[in-house]
Amino acid sequence: MRRSTVLAGLCALSLASSSCQKDAPPPQPPADTKSSSDTQTDDGLPPLPEQFAKDLVRQQKRADEIRARWTPELRAEVTAMTEKPWPSTEAALTTILASSHRAPGNAERDAWRHPQQTLQFFGLEPNMRVFEYAQGAGWYTEILAPLLAHDGVLHLTGYDDSSGDAQLRYGARSVELFLTAPGNLYDKVVPVLQAELSGGPKLGEPDSLDMVLVFRMKHNFHRYGMWDSFMPAAHAALKPGGVLAVVQHRAADDANPDDSAPLGYLPEPWLVQTVTSYGFELAARSDINANPKDTKDYDKGVWSLPPTLQHGEKDRARYVAIGESDRSTLKFVKVAKK
Repeated sequence: MRRSTVLAGLCALSLASSSCQKDAPPPQPPADTKSSSDTQTDDGLPPLPEQFAKDLVRQQKRADEIRARWTPELRAEVTAMTEKPWPSTEAALTTILASSHRAPGNAERDAWRHPQQTLQFFGLEPNMRVFEYAQGAGWYTEILAPLLAHDGVLHLTGYDDSSGDAQLRYGARSVELFLTAPGNLYDKVVPVLQAELSGGPKLGEPDSLDMVLVFRMKHNFHRYGMWDSFMPAAHAALKPGGVLAVVQHRAADDANPDDSAPLGYLPEPWLVQTVTSYGFELAARSDINANPKDTKDYDKGVWSLPPTLQHGEKDRARYVAIGESDRSTLKFVKVAKK
């Protein structure tokens, strides 16, 4: 199986996959195929490779920590939001962003990620059918799920838990942990099952989506050769005029993407040119998420900055003072392919 295909699958996982977290530099995909007897199944399926099994243990521990704070009061608060027909995106976000359901520390990132301004810039509405690709630990997912629960649909990547492919079963377990750990928050989220990892990802039926969201992930598309698998799939799944919404760590305009992508950044003019070559048109751009303090020249790339702070305590005050990365915020719409 090609490395880029493997990454395309693993990068779509959630709190889960240590293989391709958005806010940590992604290592190479697991190459170890040694099996773990601890994961032997009772249904005749082969056991998971040891590295996957170990990662699932870590994920299970994290899921247990999340469940521990999900009190009856918190469930009731979420129920009130998910059963509410929001009159507007602004009204929804005013309530959701102030809700106590958000994971500890996530609200502190609002000052850098500007979720209300960003989602309204993209034109998100409560009745839309939306796919969030590569949701990471769910920073945006916990906002999107209650916003779309009543009148819209939120899709994430799902996997076949009965597959003989160990990576698909690993993915299925990762997504299950992600969706079930935070109480009833994701009860109405609809995963789109991937029957295989070869070829492009499945985002939905043709012309079925209003919006596809890709946050801080396009550098991995370039690193692992995912352009030709993801972009046609997004184009096919979006309705005519549907929105491909992109937030991406921004390199200098004249940067070489081959050099900047491993550091987490992509030059905006090149990114626009690349996306539009797949049958999209740039409808609007914004500096909502710009940060002129980001010098983009760190030896550990964008992960030197918050929230990762890859250097630990070394020069911590310097990186905290810079804040999160300078980011492109780009709204593309689907047009007919040339």
